[in-house]
Amino acid sequence: MAQIVLIVIVVIFFLTSALKVVREYDRGVIFRLGRLIGAKGPGLIILIPIIDKMVKVSLRVVTLDIPSQDIITKDNVSVKVNAVLYFRVVDPQKAIVEVEDYLFATGQLAQTTLRSILGQVELDELLANRDEINDKMQKIVDEQTDAWGIKVSLVELKHVDLPTEMQRAMAKQAEAERDRRAKIIHAEGEFQASEKLAAAAEIIGKQPAALQLRYLQTLTEVAAENNSTLIFPFPIEFLKAFSQFTDKTTD
Repeated sequence: MAQIVLIVIVVIFFLTSALKVVREYDRGVIFRLGRLIGAKGPGLIILIPIIDKMVKVSLRVVTLDIPSQDIITKDNVSVKVNAVLYFRVVDPQKAIVEVEDYLFATGQLAQTTLRSILGQVELDELLANRDEINDKMQKIVDEQTDAWGIKVSLVELKHVDLPTEMQRAMAKQAEAERDRRAKIIHAEGEFQASEKLAAAAEIIGKQPAALQLRYLQTLTEVAAENNSTLIFPFPIEFLKAFSQFTDKTTD
C-alpha cells in the first residue's frame, strides 16, 4: 500500500513538472541543463522534470510609467517632467538571454533618454513641440532596445511641472501678447474705417444732394429714439452764400 502511494506521488510530481500550459499571450523560453533550446507556446508544453526549466514571457503591450525627472533645459530652466512608455516583447529569447531584467532595463533607458533629449531643447520648444520630442524619444529607445527583442511603439510626455516664478513670467508674457494683438486689431479697424470714410466723403463731395439725404437719414434715426431734442440739418452751402453776400455788402 505504501508503495502504491509513493508511486502515485511520483507520478503526480512528474505530471506537474512535465506538463505546462502557456496562454495565448505568453511564450515559454525553455532551458535544458542551462542551455537555451527555444521558445514554445501557446498551448500544452511537455518538459523533462529537473532537466528542463521554463521562463514565461508576456507578449502583451506593457505600459511603463517614467517617474518625474528633474531636468534643466537648454535655456537653464529647471522643470520636472514625467512620461509614459508603451512597448512589447517581440523576441522572447532575446528578452530573457540578452538582458537580466528587460522591464527594469527599459525603464532606466527611458529615464536617461528623457533627461538627455530635454536637456538639449529650450522651454518654449518643450511646450510647443511635444509631438516631435515624443517621436525622437521613441526612435532612440526603440533602437537601443531592439537588441533585447523589444519593440517600443509609443512614448508620451505626460506632465511638465514649471516653477512658480516661471509660471508667473509666462502669464505676464501671454497677457502682454494678447494686449499687443488687441491694439493691432484696433488700429487695423481704425485704418479700414478711415479708408471707408474717405471714400464716402469723396462720393458725397461729387454729389451735393447725397449730403442732404444723409442729413434727413440722421434726423430719422434721432427721432426714432423718442428724444425731446430736434435736429434740423442746415446745408453748408447756405453759409457759403451768406459769406459771399457779406463780402459784397462790405465792398
